[in-house]
Amino acid sequence: MIDIDMILPLMAYLFILFCLSFYSVRNQKSEHFLKQYFIGNRSMGGFVLAMTLSGTYISASSFIGGPGAAYQYGLGWVLLAMIQLPAIWLSLGILGKKFAILARSYNAVTLNDMLYARYKSRLLVWLTSVSLLLAFMGAMTVQFVGGARLLEATAGIPYHIGLLIFGISVTLYTAFGGFRSSVLNDSLQGVIMLSGTILLLVAVVHNAGGLAKAVDTLFHIDPALITPQGQDQILNIPFMASFWVLVCFGVIGLPHTAVRSIAYRNSQAVHRGIILGTVVVGIMMFTMHLSGALGRAILPDLSVPDEVIPKLIMRVFPPFAAGLFLAAPMAAIMSTVNAQLLQSSATLVKDIYLNLKPKQLNNEKKLKWISKGTTLCFGLLLILTAWRPPDMIIWLNLLAFGGMEAVFLWPLVLGLYWRRANAYGAISSMIVGALCYILLTIFNIQFLGFHPIMPTLILNLLAFLMGNIWGDKKTLTLHRDKTCLGYKSK
Repeated sequence: MIDIDMILPLMAYLFILFCLSFYSVRNQKSEHFLKQYFIGNRSMGGFVLAMTLSGTYISASSFIGGPGAAYQYGLGWVLLAMIQLPAIWLSLGILGKKFAILARSYNAVTLNDMLYARYKSRLLVWLTSVSLLLAFMGAMTVQFVGGARLLEATAGIPYHIGLLIFGISVTLYTAFGGFRSSVLNDSLQGVIMLSGTILLLVAVVHNAGGLAKAVDTLFHIDPALITPQGQDQILNIPFMASFWVLVCFGVIGLPHTAVRSIAYRNSQAVHRGIILGTVVVGIMMFTMHLSGALGRAILPDLSVPDEVIPKLIMRVFPPFAAGLFLAAPMAAIMSTVNAQLLQSSATLVKDIYLNLKPKQLNNEKKLKWISKGTTLCFGLLLILTAWRPPDMIIWLNLLAFGGMEAVFLWPLVLGLYWRRANAYGAISSMIVGALCYILLTIFNIQFLGFHPIMPTLILNLLAFLMGNIWGDKKTLTLHRDKTCLGYKSK
């Protein structure tokens, strides 16, 4: 049965998001539509940068799948989750300033603008575009599933109706508000997530009878739940090393986090973003995963681990308050979806459509409707792909994460810091990375117990080096050409 007391706060929250989107649309400048719509005219300050990057990184997997895994495997998974603490520092520290300087020099709007300006290869752009769209399809499907499950488990809304409510809402405000709307909503959502996760952990510990009693209950359920190795001894050294690469170091290669480095205002903004973002990610990762692990002391018999956070919200809060706290995981999911949805739209419009029809670049009115229509249609397509969900979304999310990292990590990092890197090396790395990751994942091949991302990143790094050595020695280096798709440098 649908719980009206929980639905009302959620409707109010969605209304506020639409108001922020309307405000951002009213304040958009009429010129330079692509810069406004896809990167907010490079105007993000430190607080907004921290919140949008944290919100983009913390997703359904962190609020639904991660706590579900902590519920399943115990306190060891909380330790594992804290491996992600340096993710924001690594992303902004390695890409941040250098990426932003070159983006302004190239007048780049998308990640592919950067790659084309750096490597001067149309084939590279097509490969990255196709790879990005396929990976984002999987990643955003996870978010849509997470949002619908959240509404189903808490408010009693049937899965498919919840999917329609969540999917249509986030698609509409992203499509019509663009990047500026997304980051404004991310700032609000970041504050909601931070406060909501802290209060949830306090309520869970209180409901369990205190921390000591909760841990004692876990011990009686299964002693392995309070060991560093976790239930079934899953948390061994190869698994933890793989997880760190997959969700921390490899985050440098995620397109939707990299593009945030194009859009901030100045050096002061990136410095503040690193500090605030690291603090926010640390607090939210710890509180959510610990809540999931301790939640087993309160709800020991869940058949679907991903339901632990929604069920805990209903258990430890009265209905109206639960509706308010439901906004925290919803915010995490929405902030990730809007970032990936905009990046997908930018790829389709800027990197594919304008590549085929460059004369349309100056047709601002037509580009406006094409961009918004593309975002809207892509969002509706995702609703269809999420219609039949898997049991534990964390594995699908990690699969999509790994696919993007296997394709983008080395071309991005080596392109920035190795002057002699050329298109042959980048293309070789992308092809080898994609094929290796797909084959190792499909056939479940694990060398020495490591996740497929580990051998994949080693092999595609070797492919980059070999392709670079055997490639054309006359490939343009970093500062010889400053043009990108559809734009000339300033």
